[in-house]
Amino acid sequence: MVALRGPSAGRRTLGVVLDAETPTGLVRRARKIDRVLAETYPDARCELDFDNPFELLVVTVLSAQTTDKRVNAVRPTLFAAYPDAPAMAAAERDKLEQIVGPLGFFRAKTESLLKLSQALVERYDGQVPARLEDLVTLPGVGRKTANVVLGNAFGIPGITVDTHFGRLARRFGWTDETDPVKVEHAIGALFPKRDWTMLSHHLIWHGRRICHSRNPACGACPVAHWCPAYGEGPTDPEAAARLVKTEGRA
Repeated sequence: MVALRGPSAGRRTLGVVLDAETPTGLVRRARKIDRVLAETYPDARCELDFDNPFELLVVTVLSAQTTDKRVNAVRPTLFAAYPDAPAMAAAERDKLEQIVGPLGFFRAKTESLLKLSQALVERYDGQVPARLEDLVTLPGVGRKTANVVLGNAFGIPGITVDTHFGRLARRFGWTDETDPVKVEHAIGALFPKRDWTMLSHHLIWHGRRICHSRNPACGACPVAHWCPAYGEGPTDPEAAARLVKTEGRA
């Protein structure tokens, strides 16, 4: 076990010394953390339900400022009424608003879905494009959403830098960047491209279940030994265990 650097190092007994870490050491440590997280979360996947690329694109857009669970709850009704882009593009605004109403910000989300569907019809014959450079031109679609769709609907590796991924990447000492695009490129350089999509799932699952933003369950963390942020949350195993969530966001 190695003591951590920093003013609070005296209260920590696990972790790494980043000042002494070489670029090769960073790559090895990062990949070790990912391997352990893969063993910890063997069922890690996208927690939004979908049957095809269009559904995944829509539910990912809807998931902003709400939970996956709530989006999954409205999904059956939404796609029963509007199964594809042409149907959604022709939707009556008030009816679409009623369906997405439980998600909050329903007027803005309805507007987003209408513009997104109309763009798919006008530019791509109603089909979701399978290239990042095309996806990010669609209304309401940024790199994060595009990488979710590419990785999970098309099997094209992508790194999804949501709030969980960015937070854990910095806590793990993989990067100091805060801009999502810079985080994406920095972390992409540490891992083989084939691992990018599952890496995203591993960090997001860990962030939702153990490595919380305000009070991480450090004493219950399977990668504590390789984490320079160990000690930001309770290190007592019993106290930490009470913070662990067995599922993602409610």
